[in-house]
Amino acid sequence: MQEASRRRSRLLRPARAYSGAGRTYSDALETNPRMSSDIPLSQPDITETEIEHVVRVLRSGRLSIGPMREEFESLVARRTGRQFGVSCSSGTAGLHMALLALGVGPGDEVVTTPFSFIASANCILYVNATPVFVDIDPRSLNMDPELVEQAITPRTKAIVAVETFGNPQHMDAYRAIAARHEIPLIEDCCEGLGGAWRGRPVGAFGRVGVFGFYPNKQITTGEGGMIVTDDDRLAETCRSLRNQGRAESTMTPAPGSSPAAGAWLRHERLGYNYRLSEVNAALGVAQMQRLDEIIKRRDEVAQRYMMRLMDHTDVILPTMHTDTVMSWFVFVVRLAHEYTQEERDRIIDGMRRHDVGASDYFPCIHLQPFYRERFGFRPGMFPIAESVSQRTIALPFYNALTERDQDMAVQTLELMISRENIKRT
Repeated sequence: MQEASRRRSRLLRPARAYSGAGRTYSDALETNPRMSSDIPLSQPDITETEIEHVVRVLRSGRLSIGPMREEFESLVARRTGRQFGVSCSSGTAGLHMALLALGVGPGDEVVTTPFSFIASANCILYVNATPVFVDIDPRSLNMDPELVEQAITPRTKAIVAVETFGNPQHMDAYRAIAARHEIPLIEDCCEGLGGAWRGRPVGAFGRVGVFGFYPNKQITTGEGGMIVTDDDRLAETCRSLRNQGRAESTMTPAPGSSPAAGAWLRHERLGYNYRLSEVNAALGVAQMQRLDEIIKRRDEVAQRYMMRLMDHTDVILPTMHTDTVMSWFVFVVRLAHEYTQEERDRIIDGMRRHDVGASDYFPCIHLQPFYRERFGFRPGMFPIAESVSQRTIALPFYNALTERDQDMAVQTLELMISRENIKRT
């Protein structure tokens, strides 16, 4: 009875004012659910600067293996404090090449998280190794360092540590574990460009770091990724792997010239077509020039969400350690523990019906159909990751998200939660 009373009292709380005949936004939504403008889940920030860079490349006539790629690699490497940057076609491709370059292969095990985008585990399967999942810390949502240590066996050949939603907490702990066991740490920093942990930039913790630049990331190249490292041999191997296994000396002929006879068609190893085009790199150069501005805007959007949702006992907000400089990838909240996955899914569906972007970030990897069929994973094996996964809601998040649209998103979330509470009383 007390729980029901608490829920009813929240339902009676006045909604924030919405312009229009003295009605609240929630009132208007009830009578006209299509009234809101379409608020997408994410949106890239493209300005005239990016357009000018792309047009310059198109006019140059050099669309691949050129100076834009080299400049982009230099900008990302410098930002992360690394010596080398190796661009590629996606973050997934970068993770694949990193494992190959480190010699991970059949019979090997790689420790990683079950709470991530599926690519962080798929890359392990690409090299015919076995992913070994460990449960997560419920605050940071990154792997629990103690469980990482416990998962190390003589077959462990690497750790793939993901900075979930851009949060770099525990990266120094993973680094220390990898050093103790003399295995490489691969930092999956696809979601964290521009962040830092205890003064060290994201991308600088692993033997190799891998970024992704899909359109919902902090910066985008349309499609693309970047490997960063201080290991010159690893960087050279990855340059070869991304370019069909060609030798380093044949990869970048001088402008207007051709490679030495026969060199361009000589392949020293099994390679892939993982190159990043000059057009994509041009986008990246322009975005890197604006990175500080972009991070500032995303932080402002995140802080507005924090302020609007901080008093909601039904919602668990992201938790940041004081030593974290956060570069926000997405803004993901969790429903309180009493909510079920079915209730969460209905809330997301309701928000979408009202033209407010929302999603479940992330379904656990080990419970994806392919992983359950191949490895026999089942519910209950990683209880914290599963509990978190069942209650997450990603809210609209991008640089240009206005305060008005944020208010609409928050009030729509409130309305959908209220409907679920009414069903329970």
